[in-house]
Amino acid sequence: MTGNIKKEPEYLSFVQDATKSEHQMSLVQALKLYPKAAAWSVALSSCLIMEGYDKSLLGSFYAFPAFQRRFGVEVSPGSYQVTAPWQSGLSNGAQVGSIIGLLGSGILSERYGYRKVLMGSLVAMIGLIFLMFFAVNVQMLEAGYVLVGIPWGIFQTITTTYAAEVCPVVLRPYLTTYVNLCWVIGQLTATGVLRAYVQSPAEGDWNWRIPYAIQWVYPVPILIAVILAPESPWWLVRKGRVEDAERSLRRLTTRKMQDSAAFDPRKTVAMMVHTNELEEAAVAGTSYLDCFRGANLRRTEITCAVWAVQNLCGNAFMTYSTYFYQQAGLPTTQAFNMTLGQYGLAFVGTLLSWVLMSYLGRRTLYVTGLVILDLILLVIGIVSVTSSSTGSSWAIGSLLLIFTFTYDLFIGPICYSLVAEMPSTRLRPKTVVLARATFNVFGIMDAVLTPYMLNPTAWNWKGKTGFFWAGICLLCAVYSFFRLPEPRGRTYGELDLLFENKISARQFSKTKVDPVTGEVERV
Repeated sequence: MTGNIKKEPEYLSFVQDATKSEHQMSLVQALKLYPKAAAWSVALSSCLIMEGYDKSLLGSFYAFPAFQRRFGVEVSPGSYQVTAPWQSGLSNGAQVGSIIGLLGSGILSERYGYRKVLMGSLVAMIGLIFLMFFAVNVQMLEAGYVLVGIPWGIFQTITTTYAAEVCPVVLRPYLTTYVNLCWVIGQLTATGVLRAYVQSPAEGDWNWRIPYAIQWVYPVPILIAVILAPESPWWLVRKGRVEDAERSLRRLTTRKMQDSAAFDPRKTVAMMVHTNELEEAAVAGTSYLDCFRGANLRRTEITCAVWAVQNLCGNAFMTYSTYFYQQAGLPTTQAFNMTLGQYGLAFVGTLLSWVLMSYLGRRTLYVTGLVILDLILLVIGIVSVTSSSTGSSWAIGSLLLIFTFTYDLFIGPICYSLVAEMPSTRLRPKTVVLARATFNVFGIMDAVLTPYMLNPTAWNWKGKTGFFWAGICLLCAVYSFFRLPEPRGRTYGELDLLFENKISARQFSKTKVDPVTGEVERV
């Protein structure tokens, strides 16, 4: 299997057999055949626990007394606030750093492979945590967040791409959506740590420094896993290293089932080579510019939009939830309790999304979720307008819990599956980079607007912010209905043909394709 698409009967029969095997493989069979692939994917995806932890930490720190005293200003006797400009600056510093890391990862991962780039990022992460831990003023903290954002950006893309490339079709949605669960685990851990310290009798800086220090727990064990993990066979195929790709695939699968009637690594690698060469024939290059050529323009647009939706559907409410609860009128301790419950529901929602994905398509779940979120945001705004009592504060808090559960049932995890499936295999690393960069650009918008919306020293909208996000969320739902296709059950070769033949989003699931002959049967 070399440079050009082979037409020999054995080669094409290999491709056909591998495609048929992917379609017929059940979830149980996939777990028996690919347990090591699942384990390696889970290990590498755990990088995002660190990002989820630190981003949640920062959002909650704005409501944390020790942090407010150290980096805020006194707004009334004994009451401190981190000003809205610095809240925006700290959050945006991390986003800017992430965009730098993202753009770099697209180039570096394609040249050196996913493992080597992750190794370097984890080592850098260990050193950069010192900047935040020893911060003496808000300016030093800002520098820390800009720099630590760079490895975050690398984690954001490589983990999702690796998960999509080491598993068969049936496992793909579960391993890619596990990335969202890693975020939730990080958020839940950060909130639990801060809840433990919020009533600490100690008045010094250790109350906010210890939560930063806990980040050193993660990088070393993850680094060991990355060193031991096999490289993505798809990346090796793109580099022309077909024999290495077969060896990698053997490391990802159960040895006793290899070369059997159920699974032949040579056939799976043949399918990878065939798909790669089909894509190469359509668009020869793998540059960022190629993401905007031919059918890849549509794929890039959808991938970017899907990830942008995460920041446009009211997600900022969750990021700043503790601060929001506090500004809505809840005591600080109760605000942290509510946030802890919120991320507990997010954890459950992500697990339940795996059940829903067994029965429903990703498109159906995404559009349905956006409609439900829009209604919840409207109700939050209405409650805020009609009453300002303690009861309304608890009502808004309860609605935000429902919002979080809904988000992590329909939107958060499903997004990771979609962004891994929409791009072509040759351009996946760079398309995912562009999509995540788009996410971060809108994240910067969130980080600029949200502090002003919630901060009592600025616009002080509180729950009325729900109206703003409800309008944008509705636009996201309309876009998804008309533009988002259904990738469920499709191999990457089949998705290539559907996009190349310009099949409309609403016809994706009904159209029949043959990845070997290239025939497309429109319904």
